[in-house]
Amino acid sequence: MRVYLGVTLTELAGAVAQGGFGPPPLAAAAVTPELREWYAEGDLEELEYAATMEAARESLRRLYRDPDTPRRRVVVAADAADGLVLPDRAAGRAAVVVQAPIPMDKVAAVHVDEVEAAEVVAAAAEAVAKADAGDEDAGFAVDEAEGRELLWYARQEIADLLRE
Repeated sequence: MRVYLGVTLTELAGAVAQGGFGPPPLAAAAVTPELREWYAEGDLEELEYAATMEAARESLRRLYRDPDTPRRRVVVAADAADGLVLPDRAAGRAAVVVQAPIPMDKVAAVHVDEVEAAEVVAAAAEAVAKADAGDEDAGFAVDEAEGRELLWYARQEIADLLRE
């Protein structure tokens, strides 16, 4: 099953250094039955994009908690065994928990904000907790970041990304 991990560039670098993401449990997003039901009109590509955006919001939350990491959202798309991915309905319609480490060879791609988005992403990271609580003004800051497309990097390009 394809899962999407919302992380920071610092966490990505750490995962590269240790050979993967872990230890479990790992919070992630995926195309769950609940997401399919909510977005009934969406094809698989649209559903995967919705799961990616859920992970991008988690990346914002992590950016807020780590003020020293570069202000770019990072979403890691990786494959995990179906039986090791459990829904986390309390955390949202696309939320899952991966019950095993994810080695780097299971990473398919990484989606990252362009460097020029740092100011917008920083504002969104500062606002995300209030936006999650329903604050409309904070929601506008998060929406502005979410309106920016994430760049795509293949697993083989992660080292180049981290050197930027």
